[in-house]
Amino acid sequence: MELNELKNNDGAHKSRMRVGRGIGSGKGKTAGRGYKGQTSRTGVSINGFEGGQMPIHRRLPKRGFTNVNTVTFTTLNLSTLQQAVDAKKIDASKPVTIDVIVDAGLTRNNKDGIKLLAKGELKAKLKIEVHKASKAAVLAVEKAGGSVSLLMSEEVAA
Repeated sequence: MELNELKNNDGAHKSRMRVGRGIGSGKGKTAGRGYKGQTSRTGVSINGFEGGQMPIHRRLPKRGFTNVNTVTFTTLNLSTLQQAVDAKKIDASKPVTIDVIVDAGLTRNNKDGIKLLAKGELKAKLKIEVHKASKAAVLAVEKAGGSVSLLMSEEVAA
């Protein structure tokens, strides 16, 4: 096969409708826009316009707000950590830091920090460093012989 023989599959590319090319084209004269008026012309912007009546988006009450300072933690479960240790993605003898967690592929994004949750069971003795951790997760890690150190102070994390 040569480069000049390449072509799209049948039906893969539909040619655009060329409007305003005479009445024989099927889209001539008004080009599917009807007659006169604002919508038949270019540059029209009437989304939400209701003929002079107060638009519904202005009639309805506004509620709530979006907090721009919100902090969203990426969650990490104990079962996920145990699976990574079993799969030899994490070395149990070294501290489990944020970089180790990301390198092991346990979390995709680490925007505002990682919070350790107690879902699942942890058998490995790990020294874990995360931004936040639930009380049950800390107890479960300590029960397995490990420790959890928090990177955020309690005032900021609350």
